[in-house]
Amino acid sequence: MNIYIGNLSYDVSSDQLKEVFEAYGEVSSAKVITDRGSGRSKGFGFVEMDNKAEAEAAIEQLDGAEIDGRPVKVNEAKPRN
Repeated sequence: MNIYIGNLSYDVSSDQLKEVFEAYGEVSSAKVITDRGSGRSKGFGFVEMDNKAEAEAAIEQLDGAEIDGRPVKVNEAKPRN
């Protein structure tokens, strides 16, 4: 399952995002989206978890939780159009 994480602090790295989600199960990938020009975080990212039950538990527990001092929005990512 692909999970969207919004309202991230600009200081959160992909590795930190992966660590947070690994508490709920195996993470196959974690990526903080960055601006192509500046390389600065855009304040959101995606985590991929293969186990749907683990992914749903992570979404339930982490939606509204604080990561690096900011309350984050976590939900299942919508497919790209």
